[in-house]
Amino acid sequence: MTETDTSGIAEAVSTAETEAAGIADAVNNAVDTAVQETKYVTDIFTKIADYVQGILPTVIYALVIFLIGTFLVKIAVKIILKFMEKANVDKTIYGFVRSLVSILLYTLLIVITLTILKVPMTSIVAVIGAAGLAIGLALQNSLSNVAGGFIILLSKPFKVGDFIETADISGTVENINIISTTILTPDNKTIHVPNGSVSSARITNYTEKNIRRLDINFSVSYECDYKKAKTIIMNVIDKNPLAIKDPEPFVRVGEHADSAIIIHTRVWVNASDYAALNYDLLEQVKDEFDNCGIEIPYNHLDVHVLKD
Repeated sequence: MTETDTSGIAEAVSTAETEAAGIADAVNNAVDTAVQETKYVTDIFTKIADYVQGILPTVIYALVIFLIGTFLVKIAVKIILKFMEKANVDKTIYGFVRSLVSILLYTLLIVITLTILKVPMTSIVAVIGAAGLAIGLALQNSLSNVAGGFIILLSKPFKVGDFIETADISGTVENINIISTTILTPDNKTIHVPNGSVSSARITNYTEKNIRRLDINFSVSYECDYKKAKTIIMNVIDKNPLAIKDPEPFVRVGEHADSAIIIHTRVWVNASDYAALNYDLLEQVKDEFDNCGIEIPYNHLDVHVLKD
């Protein structure tokens, strides 16, 4: 082996030793880095675990308080409604009071729960204020309905159980809550009308008064004895037990129409018997007219033919 070969082998060995040392350093650095990262992650999880362990009793306590509070709110609402019932408070405001009291009590319960969780009161007030502003902007129409509900309760144009007509809807008022009024139509449909629409619309209350006046017009032929027809109508009214005799019924000729004499009939009746009496008079007067030969005319058209 020559001197040159020996020198080359020595350089190769030296280079390999250098590279091995570099690899060893890199491995050591990687291990150190992994150990540091593992320690960092472990510290984070340890802190999280310690934090959760520290606040867990408070969270459980707050949750228990919230659940108990929810139960107590329901009981409080029932007690208030029972108290109103014993005090003979108008049932019209039951639904409205239920909604309003529930909202106030649940808001108070949420504030208490956040306070237990050690949320600063200033933050709670700021959140409630921001939420109120956002809800107010998003629910402008609903707020008008709330205002309409207050108007209905203060002005009392109707109460629960009244038969009303409003916003082209007729029916019996079943409930008045903070947002809408529930109306049951005669054909058994439930309609929820926004309070804003009800308070701004014309309202006809058919049952607010105990008695109503029933107006019916009867038509008889010009060839018939209208006085006899009036007597027949009055006799039918006198025999019907639903017709109120005081105020006295009114039966008079009210119009000379193109093909008939119109007899105006006005009779008072209990509001609950209005429809029944209306149908009774229409049927009974028709039967008596037929028995007595009183003609109810059809529309007549006289045609005159002119010859050249």
